[in-house]
Amino acid sequence: MTWGKATSYFMSEVVRKRSYLKPEWIEMARRGEGVVKEEVQEDGRIRRWIHIKEADRFLRVVFLQDGETVHNAFFDRNFKKEVGI
Repeated sequence: MTWGKATSYFMSEVVRKRSYLKPEWIEMARRGEGVVKEEVQEDGRIRRWIHIKEADRFLRVVFLQDGETVHNAFFDRNFKKEVGI
């Protein structure tokens, strides 16, 4: 499986620094599967949080305005506090 549409930043920096990321997780967020929260940033980028069962953590995935091109992804260690879990 590949990463699908992605920015050069994601491919050159994020994938290299965060080897734990899996393409299927990004695809889940892209399709809206298991999204527990979504926000649109001031610049139009879309943030989606999904719960990754195997890691028991929340992954924040940031897409460009098209909702398809991934720009960033990381485990958001503060998210549980936000939602009171």
